[in-house]
Amino acid sequence: MDYNKKTVEDIEVSGKRVLVRCDFNVPMNGDEIADDKRIVGALPTIKYLVAKGARVILCSHMGRPKGEFNMKYSLAPVAKRLSEYLGKEVVLANDVIGEDAHAKAAALKDGDVMLLENVRFHKEEEKNDPEFSKNLASLAEIFVNDAFGTAHRAHASTAGVADYLPAVCGYLIQKEISIMGTALENPSRPFVAILGGAKVSDKIGVINHLIDKVDTLVIGGAMAYTFNKARGHKIGTSLCEDDKLELASELLEKARSRGVKVLLPVDNHVGDRYAPDCDDRFVDSADIPDGYMGLDIGPATVILFGYAIKGAGTVVWNGPMGVSEWDKFAQGTIGVATAVAESNAVSIIGGGDSAAAIEKLGFADKMTHISTGGGASLEFLEGLELPGIACLQDKE
Repeated sequence: MDYNKKTVEDIEVSGKRVLVRCDFNVPMNGDEIADDKRIVGALPTIKYLVAKGARVILCSHMGRPKGEFNMKYSLAPVAKRLSEYLGKEVVLANDVIGEDAHAKAAALKDGDVMLLENVRFHKEEEKNDPEFSKNLASLAEIFVNDAFGTAHRAHASTAGVADYLPAVCGYLIQKEISIMGTALENPSRPFVAILGGAKVSDKIGVINHLIDKVDTLVIGGAMAYTFNKARGHKIGTSLCEDDKLELASELLEKARSRGVKVLLPVDNHVGDRYAPDCDDRFVDSADIPDGYMGLDIGPATVILFGYAIKGAGTVVWNGPMGVSEWDKFAQGTIGVATAVAESNAVSIIGGGDSAAAIEKLGFADKMTHISTGGGASLEFLEGLELPGIACLQDKE
């Protein structure tokens, strides 16, 4: 896959109207922004364009307004926060491709910034409707995609507009594809991948792709029980995809034939039901008692996984080791996070729950890179082509 894409620095932007797709899908608490990390992440690209005298038109989705103008999902709080960060007014259009958006875009002067209303107020956005894409593109002369979190979706504002405008990436996407691309294509070794989460089915493609690249594959989370059952272990009432047992055996055999070390839990923290206040105990992974389900990896497993991480040159981690939202069953995830934070490896956290765990523990600054997109980073690790990146111009 060719991820050597043109960036904002490879195209003349001065005096041009530049449409920038950002990821401003920030968590809200009523009318207040609960966490503005995504807004802060977009600032380097926006500031570069402002400094170069571009006429900046920002766009993003927020939430799931289902193709209707639902002001609960308005980007007004984002425009306000952006104005504060940039020290200049970011004008909010009250529509996306309507009269107001076109009038405000036409009135922009060099260095001005405006924000379109939520692109998902139009059902055509998620359908990647060509007419909608064309109308959106007509606001500008250049398209910059800087929303990695939605790069795996072929929507009008992430890919469709690139049919009508020269398209390049912003700094955020450039960072994502250069760090993750290097990790996959030319990693510092040993290369250790840590996969957690609930389902093997969600990660089949990733495991398949990584077996050809990594030295060690560490499997935790609920999906480990499917692998352990495939190895003949008793797993009690733990979550298991029985229709994937054969596949789990095949993946283990594939790893063995390629000389890839696979680490699975050797002990587990189990409970008699799926609840934070269940009757819990620590047991051997090969022999989880009847009536008990695994809810986290145990302390011996944390040491085993930690040892692999300690010696790694590159670590990629996607998915928690247990039910990490419950403190009692978060210890495995905390243990792995601590080991990654203390290692000297190039560490890449693949968005979603693992990123949330790292943030919560205050380890974010100890990681080389925390991906801004859960689904997008998974598909990237799977070796799939991301439409929002494939549509950008290649460097010569």
